[in-house]
Amino acid sequence: MLRTFSVVPFKSKARGSETGSRGSLVSFARILGREPQRSRLERLERELDAARSALAAAKSEIVAMKSAEKRARYMAMHDGLTALPNRRFFSLRLDQALAAARDPQPSFALLYFDLDGFKQLNDAHGHHVGDELLRIVGSRLAHAVRAEDLVSRLGGDEFACLMPGKPQYHQLTALANKLYDAVRAPVHIGERELSVRPSIGIAIAPDDGRSADELLQHADNAMYRAKRQGSGHEFYSAQYAA
Repeated sequence: MLRTFSVVPFKSKARGSETGSRGSLVSFARILGREPQRSRLERLERELDAARSALAAAKSEIVAMKSAEKRARYMAMHDGLTALPNRRFFSLRLDQALAAARDPQPSFALLYFDLDGFKQLNDAHGHHVGDELLRIVGSRLAHAVRAEDLVSRLGGDEFACLMPGKPQYHQLTALANKLYDAVRAPVHIGERELSVRPSIGIAIAPDDGRSADELLQHADNAMYRAKRQGSGHEFYSAQYAA
């Protein structure tokens, strides 16, 4: 008896595997394509953060530089002990006032101060006491004048004041007396009670001088006359002392 056999057609899975493999490769390629883009975004974000930090640091540095420059300008124009305008500042303001003093009538006055007996007091009690006394005197002078007046420490125990606005004789006399009383008032430093008396010389521009040197010299001469006479203050010009 003959046996019959059925032939079942063989179905290969190779095509399906090939399709699956191709899909996997495409998906992997897509992933690879996205990863570099994500890395670039992360790198850009890091660079942006670094740029912001650098900009903030630069701004802080600029602010610090401006603050240092402003402080340097202030220190160059002010006395380190009393914080008053120094001789350089005073000279600039005096030159400006003289340049504006073209009216034949007096346009401003210069008051020149010296503290009688300060050297002896400084030697007797020490420089730290003398420095504190100068600080107190400077503060008293600054608070005794008008806002438009300029008080300066020229150096040592010498001070000066510019009084603008065409001051009259009685106004200058009243101001000199006020400054004299302010300085002469007792000073308490530690357990010490000290007192110092100023001598004040007054010169008026443009009659008593048309240059800064001339005006300062005449005010200084008047101050020494006040010191010799013990009068508290003297005018350089006899016209205004009458």
